[in-house]
Amino acid sequence: MFRRRLTALVCSVAALGLLATGCGDSDGRTPAAEKGTGKITFWSFVKGSDKVAEAFNRSHPDIEVTFEAVPSGQEYYSKLTNAVKAGTVPDVAVAEFAQLPEFATQGKLEGLNDRLGPLVEDHFPEATRELVQLGGETWGVPRDAAPLMMFYRNDFFTSHGIDVPTTWAEYRTMTGQVRKADPKARGGVLYTDNPGLLTALAQQAGSQWFDTEKDAWKVSLTDAPSRKVADYWGDLAGQDLVHSLSSLDPFWTSVQQNRTVAYVCASWCAGAQQATVADQKGKWSVAPVPTWDGKPASAMYGGSSFVIPKGAKNSAAAAEFIKWITTDPEGMKAWVSTGTSSMFPADPRLVPVTKAAFPTDYFGGQDIYAVGSESYESIVPGWTWGPVMGTTNTAVVDRLPKVADGGTKLIDVLADAQRATVEDMERRGMKVAP
Repeated sequence: MFRRRLTALVCSVAALGLLATGCGDSDGRTPAAEKGTGKITFWSFVKGSDKVAEAFNRSHPDIEVTFEAVPSGQEYYSKLTNAVKAGTVPDVAVAEFAQLPEFATQGKLEGLNDRLGPLVEDHFPEATRELVQLGGETWGVPRDAAPLMMFYRNDFFTSHGIDVPTTWAEYRTMTGQVRKADPKARGGVLYTDNPGLLTALAQQAGSQWFDTEKDAWKVSLTDAPSRKVADYWGDLAGQDLVHSLSSLDPFWTSVQQNRTVAYVCASWCAGAQQATVADQKGKWSVAPVPTWDGKPASAMYGGSSFVIPKGAKNSAAAAEFIKWITTDPEGMKAWVSTGTSSMFPADPRLVPVTKAAFPTDYFGGQDIYAVGSESYESIVPGWTWGPVMGTTNTAVVDRLPKVADGGTKLIDVLADAQRATVEDMERRGMKVAP
């Protein structure tokens, strides 16, 4: 039912001329059976992309990949947008799940139903497929999922008799115990520059920020689950039970200085922590993220796919490359060969590959991929990213730093982001349900 309604919506957007590729066969498609050869260009900011391109070139003599590193964040998406306008796009590009709908609805991506649609249907669970399939079309192939997990200092918890929380009520208790044990330490972080964690926590609580209603978008950043999350985390920040920090150097400095001894993140944080705070080897463990009722429930904090931008010169070879780097065991080994990535494959069949490649000594021999698998399997389904997430995210980040000092409430941050989102959607000619 959900997919049928979303299909109708995207087709209605196409009728307004905002989805250049339409809802039927995309213009310029070639048969899926065509064998790709020749040269392609690959844009990515994901760690290990250079090694993946090198490994592919060694094993595929008929295709030559030229890798170009690009900046992450909005700077990258602006660069890709300009490349589409100028006709200078790469053949393969990375697109995070949150940004993919915006590029699809604006006609900046090539439809992949014929070339890679069956691959997506065969390799990925429904909750992940929904993130790359819009309007009856496949727009990208998932590479990694990013299931939520909780990271904690096992030595600190043990020495102070603190239990690992399984519910958000217990998590609040834990943050108070951490501050009491060490007034400088905190058991969590509300990031001031990254809306991704807040979004994931809303999804976990059952929120639906974006949905469809007949032929219109429905925007609900302040629905009941989101309000519950905002009240909870806003109170933790206001009571100084968690840090309010940038997710970049300030956060990692707090970990290095023993001021952050627990935090909620995703699977990719394991590799980042191992590389950034190497001297705390053996002191950290991971656990399933706490839930509201104690039953398993998770969400994705990040995750990426690979796309073929509109105007790519060698789509056939691009499709061969994308297939290898997302679903082939050798391609997955190439991603984790650098030792800095703890990516969790979106294709569950490849979890054993990354598990075997990722060293376990930093986490005391713990099987962190078992925790990741449990979290991935419990992701709350049905989440849809909005068509102007750049605007939504910017509006959230603009006011997040004011939450901890009492300058604003977290729910008001979401309310402002909803207004900015709706205004931008209407400005672009999209219909928004009241």
